[in-house]
Amino acid sequence: MNSRLVGSLVASAAALAFLSTPVSGQFGDHAAGSMWKAPRTADGQPDLQGYWSSATYTPLERPDEFADKEYFTIQEAEAFSRERVERLLGQSQDSIHYDDAIWQTEDDFKGTTTLRTSLIVDPPNGRIPPLTPDAQKRAAADAAMRRLVGNSDSYENRALSERCIKWGSEGPPMTPPGYYANYQFVQSPGYVVIIQEMSSNTRVVPLDGSPHLGEDIRQWSGDSRGHWEGETLVVETTNFDARQNYRNSTGKLHVVERFTRVGPDAIRYDFTVNDPDTWTQPWSAEIPMRQIKGPLFEYACHEGNYGLANILNAIRVAEREEVGSR
Repeated sequence: MNSRLVGSLVASAAALAFLSTPVSGQFGDHAAGSMWKAPRTADGQPDLQGYWSSATYTPLERPDEFADKEYFTIQEAEAFSRERVERLLGQSQDSIHYDDAIWQTEDDFKGTTTLRTSLIVDPPNGRIPPLTPDAQKRAAADAAMRRLVGNSDSYENRALSERCIKWGSEGPPMTPPGYYANYQFVQSPGYVVIIQEMSSNTRVVPLDGSPHLGEDIRQWSGDSRGHWEGETLVVETTNFDARQNYRNSTGKLHVVERFTRVGPDAIRYDFTVNDPDTWTQPWSAEIPMRQIKGPLFEYACHEGNYGLANILNAIRVAEREEVGSR
């Protein structure tokens, strides 16, 4: 189990205390001012290096109760965060899972720092666009197949995350997971490396202007190529393996990410997702990343992956009991 778990319940309680602190400390603009300039690496590029977190209570999509309301009031943001912390702390001992102890309660509680009601900024309604007709048919066919075959006949039927292959939040795009939303950025001439604590996967982004891989070469996390536009690192990713199935997407998934150091302890992370075979239009999100103390901890997914074997074993036991009862 990841060692960040130690003391997490204390952090949960501390989160409630945090909500009574001055508002400016919670929701202020991270930017250090127009005169601030990002430090430079040895080769003169903006320095993104260090440890960062995207942990937030702000949902990816705008909740129905906020309809077309783009921003919380300060009071609404406080109430929104408080409700989620209290929901976590109010669970019975019978229902709590070890992950719940650290669900959105990292050492540096973040809350809803931008006051946005969703991470999605386009479309303006803060929601993922509708699926295309073909994507709807594809989703229906997948659901029918799961009902026919079942999702526990084999480990191959289980989710990629359960098999320690890839988490949906890993990206690109990198959306905040429920916990361990921590990253390390490392730079060298010609490369940027992004290391994720959740699953410990590492993405190496070349900056040398080389073309993407050939059309026939597909990867779980696609093929990333980056370049600098002023102060912003722009990363374009294509060549996704269709089996990664990000929100029902296909191999045509195309992601453009932008990383901008906007203050001594803040990065603004923007991304735009497009797949003409999946959504009726592209969609974009903005996620603030805050500097944290390192290091990252080993996720060790395979070493501790008892869940997958236990799920399959439990299904086999249920099947034998069903046969025996006939």
